[in-house]
Amino acid sequence: MEITLLTFFLYTGFVALYASWQLRRDRLDTQDGYFLGGRSLTGIIIAGSLLLTNISTEHLVGMNGSAYRNGAIIVAWEVTSALALIVGALYFAPKYLKMGLTTIPEFLEKRFDGLTRTLVALLLIVSFVATLLPIVLYTGALNIEAIFGISDLLDISVEEGIIVTVVVVGVIGAIYAIFGGLKMVAYTDTINGFGLLAAGLLVPLLALIAIGEGDPLAGLSKVFNNSPEKFDVISTEPGIGEGARSAILPFEVLFTGLVINQLYFWTMHQSIIQRVLGAVSLKEAQKGLLFTGLLKILVPLIIVLPGLIGFYYYGESLYGNPDSVYPQLVKQVLPLWLTGFFVAVMMGAIFSTFNSTLNSAATVFSLGIYKRYLDREAGELRLVRIGKWTSALLALFAIGIAPFVANAPDGLYQLLQQLNGIFFIPIASVIIAGFLFPRVSATGAKAGLVFGLLFYVVMDYVVQVPLHFVHIWGIEFVLNILVMHLVSHWGSKEPTFIMADVGLLDLHPWKYAKGFSMLLVLLTLFIYLSLGNV
Repeated sequence: MEITLLTFFLYTGFVALYASWQLRRDRLDTQDGYFLGGRSLTGIIIAGSLLLTNISTEHLVGMNGSAYRNGAIIVAWEVTSALALIVGALYFAPKYLKMGLTTIPEFLEKRFDGLTRTLVALLLIVSFVATLLPIVLYTGALNIEAIFGISDLLDISVEEGIIVTVVVVGVIGAIYAIFGGLKMVAYTDTINGFGLLAAGLLVPLLALIAIGEGDPLAGLSKVFNNSPEKFDVISTEPGIGEGARSAILPFEVLFTGLVINQLYFWTMHQSIIQRVLGAVSLKEAQKGLLFTGLLKILVPLIIVLPGLIGFYYYGESLYGNPDSVYPQLVKQVLPLWLTGFFVAVMMGAIFSTFNSTLNSAATVFSLGIYKRYLDREAGELRLVRIGKWTSALLALFAIGIAPFVANAPDGLYQLLQQLNGIFFIPIASVIIAGFLFPRVSATGAKAGLVFGLLFYVVMDYVVQVPLHFVHIWGIEFVLNILVMHLVSHWGSKEPTFIMADVGLLDLHPWKYAKGFSMLLVLLTLFIYLSLGNV
């Protein structure tokens, strides 16, 4: 245990010291400095930060647990991200940087009106506190408890150990976000991102070496032959009719609601796009997004393959608690001296998503709600202080909610996606309408937002229609666009929106952006062609 704690503290201390050293000359008392990293982020920093903002313990624990029970079909959540990141790099990033945006709701005020911006800002904050933050904290605590045995160290119950871990991780994560701003998050993300790739790849590699008695390829062959059906990335589960609601990810959803979800998350979600908005130039923003696309194609080796290996080791014995599979595998295959480093990287992944979300929520509240409704004359220093208080309060709420997400029937990752649908699709509909449909008015946008929220909740939770929830997303999106057009048609005509160039950044694109995008498309197709119906 001593060597585990030593490696844990050494790595964690190194990350904190490195990030603090890098920030020594930065001004964190200005709006751009605190919320956007001084608009100085480069492609590698953006990619590392995006990876860690996205990949956290809800993926390591939740997706591996889902892969253990349901097979490799869940790679769709990851692999199709690359296609959305291409759209983000080639279409959305140039427009966001041209307008000099600080938040996505800011675009909605420019395109529609202030009330639309406020409604979306409030929805974003609620979605952060009610879904993402608690699940990130809980899965992180679950992982740390399983590996470190906090309950045994403190002589308390496992449930109490998880709660203690939630509180400690939440408080430390909040301190990072409150005092370091976006740039502190981005620097720590980059180091932890490479650490996550290294440690995450070690888990399946060491497991396969053990299974193959020294030969990882022989080990992979044994795992595959043990349950080849688990490696099939094209699901035959029903997306419509009986059994649809309990299906994990039917293949046809890739062409309905999953498209909208991926587009929203990777091109419009504040915690993701905030890194792009902090880019030093369009060239670096595009590099960051496309490098992330390549990483997302490789990430299933870390968050899907270990789950499949877990089935080889444990069979169906852990089907009742699939979220315990990954921590069990880590304890089984990692040598003791590496365990501390691994847990430090896990902590980094928790901190990253937690910090990023807190920083995004603080940005949205300070600039979109506080400055607009509570203090129009607030200066930059005041806004930064309000952002810090917002982060602190939201962290407390998330810590309080986290223990209540335990024992999700279909796993924590599936729960997260279902809850995200309440917020993601209505917001995505309004943003996409803002860009693509000039006839949609501010009144139409608000009508689409309200209709989308009510439609999903009623269809999925009240009526419980026999459709997979991702299909409901697709239907909702189409209906939202129709509602917005109908309401706009009968309303008063509004002036045409003109996207002005504020001249903040160099908007010359990366010369390899289109070629790199084509590579990502080909890699995505290769995965589905090679692993479909194996």
